[in-house]
Amino acid sequence: MTDAGKNKTSVATGKNGRNTDGTFTTGNPGKPKGARHVTTRAIEELLQGEAEGLTRKAVDMALEGDTTALRLCLERIAPPRKDTPVKFDLPSMQSASEAAEAAQAVLRAVSGGELSPLEAASVMGLVESYRRTLETSDHEARIEALEARK
Repeated sequence: MTDAGKNKTSVATGKNGRNTDGTFTTGNPGKPKGARHVTTRAIEELLQGEAEGLTRKAVDMALEGDTTALRLCLERIAPPRKDTPVKFDLPSMQSASEAAEAAQAVLRAVSGGELSPLEAASVMGLVESYRRTLETSDHEARIEALEARK
């Protein structure tokens, strides 16, 4: 018999309340959820009530030509987009079988340069998810029809 299936208990070492494998000892869950580091709390106390003044100073420095302050201000005003909308013709899907037509339209859009492969992968994920929804609805309707016959 191997030790793989057995529960292992480790001996706590030192005053840190952890086992030798680094996990917390029994009865020691660590910090409570939402607890913040002492340094973070100290910085927040120092900055409390100063947000408006600091923001004004950063804007003034940016207007005076400080490129770092300018970048900081612009990143807050218009953060980089993480996703962009895409436009191309996608046929309507009313049944799971029509999802194949939609997938073909996505492939045509990639080959025609309308969509990047990454954009197409995202759209295909949506098409597949919608196909499964349609398929589930179809199965539900069939089951209800069979049950109604009984």
